[in-house]
Amino acid sequence: MRFTRYTDYSLRVLIHLALHDERLCKIGEISRIYGVSHNHLMKVANALAHDGFIETVRGRSGGMRLARPADQISVGEVVRRTEEGFELAECSGCSLSPACGLTGVLAKGMQAMMNVFDTYSVADLLTDRDAMRRLMARQPLLGIGLGEEG
Repeated sequence: MRFTRYTDYSLRVLIHLALHDERLCKIGEISRIYGVSHNHLMKVANALAHDGFIETVRGRSGGMRLARPADQISVGEVVRRTEEGFELAECSGCSLSPACGLTGVLAKGMQAMMNVFDTYSVADLLTDRDAMRRLMARQPLLGIGLGEEG
């Protein structure tokens, strides 16, 4: 499984907001730092706000912030909200699927992966806040993609 860009960008936005939890952050700032399309991040931010992960404040001095503490946002919850399919292989169209053990193995593997994601929060992703902030100051952080277009 590879995360879509949508999930990648969602996690990046949440990481950025968690790193800068003392202030409102703007989409343009995050776009520049990660070298990501402003329009893509607008869509991501709207969805994150709709799903209750972030709060937005309108106006000239507005921006975004986490809607709840970073340690209360599970990576698994974010992945479940941002990814559409969790099938590792398309078994439903295979004539062997009624008798094949692969379907069950893949389902168990996916569940194990999601269980791991559920044990981590966005706060856990901030392993070295100072180093992360220094790296962000070097903007843009190109070539960090976690996944493919989606």
